[in-house]
Amino acid sequence: MTSPLPPAEELALVERELAALDIRRAHLLARRDWLLRVLHAMRTPSPVPVPVPVPSTMPGPGPGRSAEPWPAVRSRPDASPRDTQNVLLTLGGVLLSVAALVFTLVSWGSMGIGGRSAVLGVVTAAALLVPVVLLRRGLRSTAEAVAALGLLLTVLDAYALHRVVFAATGGLAYTAVVSAVLAAAWGGYGRALSGPRLPLPAAVVAAQLPLPLGVAAADGGGLPVTWAMLLTALADLAVLVSVKPSAPRTTAGAAAAVLGGWALCVGLVLSFDARLTALPLLVVCAAALLWLGSRYARTQAAPASFAAAVAAGIALIAAAGGAYRSLVSDAWLVAVYALLGVGLAAAVLVRRARPGVLRRGLAAAGGGVLGLGVLWALPPAAVGLLAPAGAEATWARDLSDAVMTAYAWSALPVLLIAVVATALVPRLWARGPALVLVWVLLTELPVALLLPYGWTLATRLLTTAAALALAARPVPALRGVRLPAGGWPATLVGWLGCACGLLSAGSALGVAVDTRAGTFVALGVLVVLFGGLAAVGAGGRRLVAGGVAVLTVAGLVAEGAAVAGLDPVAAGLVLLVVPAGSAAVGGWLRRHPLALVVEATGAAVGVVALVLAAGRAAPGALALALAGVIAAATAVRAERRQVASWCAAALFLLASWVRLAAWEVTVPEAYTLPVTVPALVVGVLRRRTDREASSWTAYGPGLAVTLVPSLLAVWAVPGGPRPLLLGGAALLVTLVGARWRLQAPLVLGGMVLALVGAHELTPYVLRAVAALPRWLPPALAGLLLLAVGATYEQRLRDARRLRERLGRLR
Repeated sequence: MTSPLPPAEELALVERELAALDIRRAHLLARRDWLLRVLHAMRTPSPVPVPVPVPSTMPGPGPGRSAEPWPAVRSRPDASPRDTQNVLLTLGGVLLSVAALVFTLVSWGSMGIGGRSAVLGVVTAAALLVPVVLLRRGLRSTAEAVAALGLLLTVLDAYALHRVVFAATGGLAYTAVVSAVLAAAWGGYGRALSGPRLPLPAAVVAAQLPLPLGVAAADGGGLPVTWAMLLTALADLAVLVSVKPSAPRTTAGAAAAVLGGWALCVGLVLSFDARLTALPLLVVCAAALLWLGSRYARTQAAPASFAAAVAAGIALIAAAGGAYRSLVSDAWLVAVYALLGVGLAAAVLVRRARPGVLRRGLAAAGGGVLGLGVLWALPPAAVGLLAPAGAEATWARDLSDAVMTAYAWSALPVLLIAVVATALVPRLWARGPALVLVWVLLTELPVALLLPYGWTLATRLLTTAAALALAARPVPALRGVRLPAGGWPATLVGWLGCACGLLSAGSALGVAVDTRAGTFVALGVLVVLFGGLAAVGAGGRRLVAGGVAVLTVAGLVAEGAAVAGLDPVAAGLVLLVVPAGSAAVGGWLRRHPLALVVEATGAAVGVVALVLAAGRAAPGALALALAGVIAAATAVRAERRQVASWCAAALFLLASWVRLAAWEVTVPEAYTLPVTVPALVVGVLRRRTDREASSWTAYGPGLAVTLVPSLLAVWAVPGGPRPLLLGGAALLVTLVGARWRLQAPLVLGGMVLALVGAHELTPYVLRAVAALPRWLPPALAGLLLLAVGATYEQRLRDARRLRERLGRLR
């Protein structure tokens, strides 16, 4: 970007322009705030004006702007006039209603029949006629409140008439008649006024009572009352589609949902007991729901239409199931309902019924019924998965009794229907559940057929093989399915197969542990299956299979040790074969991610082996040494060198310590010197390659491992040559640190030397102190404090110099 101005002058110009823009923006924001307040004050006037001063920072008037001060704005009221009016009308209506109730219930008996009728008639007529006058004057809210009072008074009139004139009439019958009369009267009153919104919804509410209460008063029973409720719900639907005002339509819709839902629930319950009795009730419910759903399918109420279609589908399935109950036994009832659900879904999907929202709702109802049937069929599969089902197995604990066997046999057709139904749908959301249902069917098969031990084990292993084959190659199982973009659907199905394979493998091991031969067969087959998946699988499934394969190999080794009669300690030594083999496989795989999983699983098995071998000292030391050899062999590889070398060193050290403990060696230097010497060698090598490495990093750990335990032993066990030897070693370390200016040897050696000297001089000091007069130690302490206080600054300078000298060391 070029400019004829010098950079300094152009920068000053830009700064001035930016400052002018800031001033203009501040002025516009202030003006906008004032305009908003003025507009608000115009909408909500207040008798008290509040002047707003002109800001002193405002710029002068520009072109087209007035220099007059801003006009005053009014304060904002706490409540609008409409809110105040509504509160007053509500309170007035409540108070009048309370007064009417008190008069009717309390003061009624103190007046004669003429007075009672006159008072109620006059008050009710006035309450119903006053809204007409109020509406002519435009007082709609007041008319609403008075009309509500009039409706309440009509209810009180009906109650009063029952107490005085119709006392002998039954309560249900009288209520049914009165509610019909009130519904008609309130409806006509609301349509005549066409102002208040309460009369029409109140009429709809009152219209819900006549038919059910009338049937109940005639001792019609539960089913006739249900029919009365259903007919009332149908009348509500007629009001819903024919009336234009929203308030009565909403009320009618809610009433239809409550009464119709109750009738539908009663029909569903009766379909299990009364069979054909519920058939017409459910058919009428389904027809009404389908009609309602088709009417609102293409409007904004499409979700409600979908819900109506779902309920209609459930009603149709229940009606057909109730009709079939007389033809099938109870054991096959769930299969019948599952078949009906599939038939309904297939019928609406194949014929492509219109509109689409109804088709989806009916299909969802059929799928929901099928899903409930599948949930009912799962418990036998869980029993077959978690426990044996063979009749010849002594460890079965009679889990396959007659009840569970019959249950499982009835559940097989349900699962088969679900498998066929989901497999025929060329969608991913159906193919995945179909594969899982096939696995559930194979798992439940031994329970249903009461297979013996050998066949049960074979079925479990075949199920595991099929699931792992799906995990290895999921693409053939998705043939014919419309897949979305990307490769995640094959991955998803592969993980389903892997999970099912793991569960079946655990169940197979549970079946196999009853016999030695079965255990060896199961473990051997599982090693081959999971090893094959680790070899040909992909992604994370391959890693999981590799880890499980190592664990099954460990199970084989442990089972072999048990067959050989080895005790746990010897079994632990034998079990070290597994980490050795996993390390060899990891070396062959090199940097493949599977190598890390195999070696980590083998290391976990090695920890278990070391725990088993720790029962006795000598075998424990041998196990630690062998583990160290395995780790050292692994450390040869570049990608494992650092971690494996440290593990090998730690294992060798632990092996030596355990061996020393077995020999009952209690000298601490025998345990610490084997650590100190290699640690110091490593420190020397580190300092040769890295001149910036600190002496604490290179030599501190190695020196501390020996010096600190030996110092503790000197203070704990007095006498012997240890103080002299430790003091000489500490002196040598201190001199080395001073010669080569190394901080760690100098500080550690000096501290240990001082503490050893203090330990050796302590008895003599104590004897000398004991021989002194009692007043002399306090006096000497006082003199010392005086001397330190007098030379305090000099001592601080000496300490600072010492710290600086130590800091200059490496």
